[in-house]
Amino acid sequence: MDILKTTIAPIKPTLDLETASVKNVDQSVNFGEFLKTAVEEVDGLQHQSADMKTQLITGQVDNIHDVMIAGQKAELAFQLTMQVRNKVIEAYQEIMRMQI
Repeated sequence: MDILKTTIAPIKPTLDLETASVKNVDQSVNFGEFLKTAVEEVDGLQHQSADMKTQLITGQVDNIHDVMIAGQKAELAFQLTMQVRNKVIEAYQEIMRMQI
């Protein structure tokens, strides 16, 4: 029985750490403003997902893949927001428990 030799190509990482650079972060933006813009972006993703679902139901969108991708983006963004909120509350509670 002849078995052909197969080769597996190595997987190329999607992020090249050697050429990756940190984006310039505006130092004048405070944490509250940053948090506000992040929540607005999550809200925008949820509205976009709802709009695409409505368009799918009404027959304006034929590609269900785009609708599902928009829904997953909105869900992941919301889950991340909730986890950040939980960590902030946890840190606040830990600070409040400290003895001075």
